[in-house]
Amino acid sequence: MEKYVCIACGYVYDPAEGDPANGIAPDTPFADLPEDWVCPVCSAGKEMFEPEA
Repeated sequence: MEKYVCIACGYVYDPAEGDPANGIAPDTPFADLPEDWVCPVCSAGKEMFEPEA
């Protein structure tokens, strides 16, 4: 599964880790995140993320 980077702050969403502090289980692909999910660091929306190079 591909990692995604927040272009606003540099946070990397790693599907293998998920975002447990915000209710996202490990092994959750970025595409399966809820539409209202935001960056846990800077609160940017999903549209501010791009695949890690």
